[in-house]
Amino acid sequence: MTNNTLYADAMVIYPGIYVKYHHFECNHIDLHHESLKNVMEINHCHYGRVGWNLKSGQSIYMGEGDTTFHSSVLCCDSSMDFPLGFYQGLTIIIDFDRIIQNPPELLNDASIDYEELKKQYCRTDNSIIVNSGSYIDYIIHELYHIPENLQKSYLKIKTIELILYLSRNPSLTTQTTLYNSEIIATIREIHDFITEHLDKRYTIDELSSKYLINTSTLKEAFKAVYGMPIATYMKEYRIRQAAKLLQHTSDSIASIGLQVGYKTSSEFTKAFKEVLGCLPSEYRI
Repeated sequence: MTNNTLYADAMVIYPGIYVKYHHFECNHIDLHHESLKNVMEINHCHYGRVGWNLKSGQSIYMGEGDTTFHSSVLCCDSSMDFPLGFYQGLTIIIDFDRIIQNPPELLNDASIDYEELKKQYCRTDNSIIVNSGSYIDYIIHELYHIPENLQKSYLKIKTIELILYLSRNPSLTTQTTLYNSEIIATIREIHDFITEHLDKRYTIDELSSKYLINTSTLKEAFKAVYGMPIATYMKEYRIRQAAKLLQHTSDSIASIGLQVGYKTSSEFTKAFKEVLGCLPSEYRI
């Protein structure tokens, strides 16, 4: 899937300020659009997870509530991976050349230094990443829950609020780690390996040795990509695969437990209830 135009499907909120909502149910998209140095993209993840492979060679992983800031130059030729197979979010586009010439009327008395905002947030070298739970997350989060007839009005108010907040906080810094493409590729290999061999269990040390990656980097990068520690992710993955087998096969519960890596029925039953809230026998009915 490819997007060729920066402003494609974007709503014009003010001259120079645009908003696009995103809803993807796929594993990957490619992004190709204009490289505009003085245009800032603010990207917010509402639901799901996204790995953004930037032109700089670095990968950003965003979970629910995370926000990024950078120039359109940094993502003009990039791609997005969706580790969970789905993603919902939005992009706020601010064209500084246009709003400097014609700022929104509500900001006329605010004495905002747009050149400083452009310098701080319209980055062409790296993306600034702000984690969930921030005030920025609070501002943007409401934009997903408004009636269609009120949407444009809310967007006008919230984009103004966001600009005012950024003008008072001109030095936000990245709060999460950026990973290079080689590390991300290794993490994906590890993911594919352990999910293809559910009947076996591998320790962090075994995976670290097999894939020649530092144990701490392995743990941190896996959590960045897939949103949870390996053990937690694999527990949920095993149980969700077991749920599919319960629905689509006639295999016994004990057999299904073994197939997804549980040696005893009691261990499987306990884990199943912790993840899905019911017993395997109840789920199958």
